[in-house]
Amino acid sequence: MSNKKSNYRKDAKSISVEVKEADELLAFLLKVMSNRSRNSVKSILARGQVTVDDHIEKQFNYNLKPGQRVTILKNKAAVKQDVLIGMKILYEDEHIIVINKEAGLLSIATESEKQQTALHQLMKYVKREDPDNRIFVVHRLDKDTSGVMMFAKSEQVKRKLQDNWNQTVKERIYVALVEGKVSKREGYITSWLRETKTHLMYSSQTPNDGLFAKTRYRVIQGNNEFSLLEVSLETGRKNQIRVHMQDLGHPVVGDKKYGSKKRNAIGRLGLHARTLTFLHPVTNKQISFKADIPASFLNKSK
Repeated sequence: MSNKKSNYRKDAKSISVEVKEADELLAFLLKVMSNRSRNSVKSILARGQVTVDDHIEKQFNYNLKPGQRVTILKNKAAVKQDVLIGMKILYEDEHIIVINKEAGLLSIATESEKQQTALHQLMKYVKREDPDNRIFVVHRLDKDTSGVMMFAKSEQVKRKLQDNWNQTVKERIYVALVEGKVSKREGYITSWLRETKTHLMYSSQTPNDGLFAKTRYRVIQGNNEFSLLEVSLETGRKNQIRVHMQDLGHPVVGDKKYGSKKRNAIGRLGLHARTLTFLHPVTNKQISFKADIPASFLNKSK
């Protein structure tokens, strides 16, 4: 393997390598980290310390393609304590923290995963300064959705944000990579959303049969296979964009739960929270944060 700058980057916290030929992820990592045992490399994968392009990847047999970039975060015990896996802090003050979350990272704990979450990591991060510091969830992103996410540093700020969410948040813009060519360049979708006993959301056109949901979209770019849409939420319902893209006849890439029938071309869900604009809960000044559109979304929709 060549160590030219064009395909191999190394710093104090990570190793980043460009894929030159098709390979399975574990086999590729064993070559890159030839000084480590197979079990050690498998553990690094299982802990979520490996990203492919713009998402965390834990599958040993994930198929790599030439041109992708694999980044390996060094063993957590060997790096500075301020390393946050699967996220980047965009903004922080004494009241809030705004992050760019990668696809594959849970927002909060589940029964099967307690520690590898955005909340748990940020809690440890703020407690280093003061053991009494805490972090509070304001809103969530699905595990497989990337992008801008905000947390509060006090119960009071959390309540103020949540109680006045519709007035506080001025803009929530997502980008969605969807299947097929969307012929209508822009439009909006409305329905009433309901949830089944198995937690699946679905649309109803019967007035007041569920929670009203409205989604606006416009086509950024596309081809015959994929379209990249800018999606604005006028209401914030559970799985709203995913259900409405299914209603549009163009399900989100990789979204088997809501209508995707094709092979997942990007190895993740094609949904990214690009922009969050809101009034600061204390200063009342309007601030806005953006997370770049994932490269895989742009490449597939050219």
